[in-house]
Amino acid sequence: MKKIDPRMHSAEHILNGTMVKLFGCGRSVSAHVEKKKSKCDYYLHRRISKTDIDIIENQVNEVILNNLEVTCEYIHKEEAEKKYDMRKVPEAVTGKIRIVNIGDYDACPCSGEHVGNTSEIGKFKIISFDQDNEILRLRFKLEDR
Repeated sequence: MKKIDPRMHSAEHILNGTMVKLFGCGRSVSAHVEKKKSKCDYYLHRRISKTDIDIIENQVNEVILNNLEVTCEYIHKEEAEKKYDMRKVPEAVTGKIRIVNIGDYDACPCSGEHVGNTSEIGKFKIISFDQDNEILRLRFKLEDR
């Protein structure tokens, strides 16, 4: 299994939390997370504008600059099903589920590696976006601060 860059993976979590908070859409329906650049697709019922993109980028960077601690907790699957989007958790997983918390900004089930603090991520930059019907694709990268 290919290892995902902890900085980019943590940024993806913040982006997902931002999309949920700003647009009420769910977390990404698909994602491809790489060290140099990544993409996330969202099911969004309205057209997105360049102003919206700037707002998303600014919100993600504001969260990163808050130096939030990234922590993990383990809860029973039944409890997790009541609180979190479990679409990406394999059905075969039983027992306790690992929840990754980015401060009090975002929390979701995840088995991947993450930074210890958002200050390690760098600057988030949306490099392009497009929307086909109700699927919004955001492409992004991280830059050094």
